Amino acid sequence: MALSKLPLSTIFFLLYTSLFTISQALSSKIAVAQIKDQQDNEPFVGINIGVDVSNLMSATELVSLLQFQKVTHIRLYDADPDMLKALAKTKIRVIISVPNNQLLAIGSSNATAASWIGKNVVAYYPQTVITAIAVGDEVLTTVPSSAPLLVPAMESLYSALVAANLHNQIKISTPHSASIILDPFPPSQAFFNQSWSSVMQPLLQFLSKTGSPLMMNLYPYYVFMQNKGVVPLENSLFKPLTPSKEMVDPNTLLHYTNVLDAMVDAAYYSMKNFNFTDVVVLVTESGWPSKGDSKEPYATIDNADTYNSNMIKHVLDQSGTPLHPEITSSVYLYELFNEDLRSPPVSEANWGLFYANATPVYLLHVSGSGTFLANDTTNQTYCIVMDGVDSKTLQAALDWACGPGQANCSEIQPGENCYQPNNVKNHASYAFDSYYQKEGRAAGSCDFKGVAMITTTDPSHGSCIFPGRDQKSQALCPFVKSTLNHAAVRNHDLRRKDLEKDKVSTIPKRKTIFNLEPAASKKVFRSKGREFSGKPDCGKFLNDAVQKMGSQDFKDCDNLIERSIPHFLVNLLSQQCLSLSFLIPQDVKPYSPS
Repeated sequence: MALSKLPLSTIFFLLYTSLFTISQALSSKIAVAQIKDQQDNEPFVGINIGVDVSNLMSATELVSLLQFQKVTHIRLYDADPDMLKALAKTKIRVIISVPNNQLLAIGSSNATAASWIGKNVVAYYPQTVITAIAVGDEVLTTVPSSAPLLVPAMESLYSALVAANLHNQIKISTPHSASIILDPFPPSQAFFNQSWSSVMQPLLQFLSKTGSPLMMNLYPYYVFMQNKGVVPLENSLFKPLTPSKEMVDPNTLLHYTNVLDAMVDAAYYSMKNFNFTDVVVLVTESGWPSKGDSKEPYATIDNADTYNSNMIKHVLDQSGTPLHPEITSSVYLYELFNEDLRSPPVSEANWGLFYANATPVYLLHVSGSGTFLANDTTNQTYCIVMDGVDSKTLQAALDWACGPGQANCSEIQPGENCYQPNNVKNHASYAFDSYYQKEGRAAGSCDFKGVAMITTTDPSHGSCIFPGRDQKSQALCPFVKSTLNHAAVRNHDLRRKDLEKDKVSTIPKRKTIFNLEPAASKKVFRSKGREFSGKPDCGKFLNDAVQKMGSQDFKDCDNLIERSIPHFLVNLLSQQCLSLSFLIPQDVKPYSPS
């Protein structure tokens, strides 16, 4: 229809509608561009480091673990000086935090805020790459009496950053609990709890003005536990869903295949209700517990592995959310260690990827999705006995595996590491896994006439290391080797000082058995007559440790290692790198440092 035939009012209406649509589209694109400017070049997965841990390793050891695991972003719940020093020149990016109990002082005094920035930021930056300051943690819901001081504290800290000319490099925000958002599903109906409007309005204004993110602690685990029967477990764990199980927002018709995306979009809609569309959501905590009490049956290793592995893939795939497919929020996984000092329920102490000694609680399956976590075990599977199989059937399958199947069953012989517990189920599981790994985990190699099953949970226990772990653990040895070379040189220097103090004029000559790094081998000595058998990567350490200690009573490496190197390497060596035995002849006099 020609425009000339339309009434003038209709023409004006059409022009207005067109201009309005174009304006909305431009505004949306500008908002997206502003949000992207706030992010790292690529979305990332970081990790939280809580310290309610017995026998927490030193800061230096902890940073070595982070580097080995290729962790690039971490969040601390304080500004620990030892950690900030240890992080120097590592390029690991860190969020430091103002604890809740310091809000009053900082929010009430610009001088205190400036002093805090000087002590905890300026003193370490840029050698330590501090990217953000988290002011308090879930203040509105855990210490509501401090809420009026929250934005003043953030503004005071920002002014101090401006004075130090660091305001463009370091962002300031505060992590919130998901509970500040009411009616979170469907996301389009979500809004911030109106009782906090007097805080959220100026807070969002501050974040928008400074280009800082809205920090949110988002846990699909709690959403599922509070809505069992409504929210499918598969949806919470990022598992593939049939269309009938997808959550659909009736207002936008957007389909949500996982709970985390819905929670992130709920935060975006809540900010939109305050007319803020240029602030990115940063997920400062998300995870799944690996153990719980009787009321927490879904806190299991398999669910924790599934959630965290799938969440990492989801972030690194950069698939965004249904509302913002072009924007992927970065996520800080909760958490590095099981915090065993946490109060009940049981799950509170079981969110970590590692125990305090750096032994993995479970191994994530994230291969092909970037470099996060070096102990990547995608497709790392084991073959074990199914439950409920009778002993006679199992014995027949075990006999075949160790006989015609040519599995390596030496470790389940009397006196060997996997002999105990001495029962057919334990022995058969080891033999099945040996055969399965020998066959390259080929289809059909874990069946044994229907009595075996594949699992992603490592069945190793104590000193019994299953064949599947032996294969994947080789990646640890280069890290162990470089660390022990350093430890060995240091230990030898101590040994030399002891010898000099005792006026011993000679150091016993050494005979090289292992292929060691030349620089280190020149500085490490070993008495004649001491013979070892083990993997070359670990021989360097044994050479030095025995020279230093001269003990005759070590049956395995555990005791030796505990007395020689930091805690967190004990398990890496004794369980995942070493399988050693060694003999010190009786005529060698033990050495005891004075």
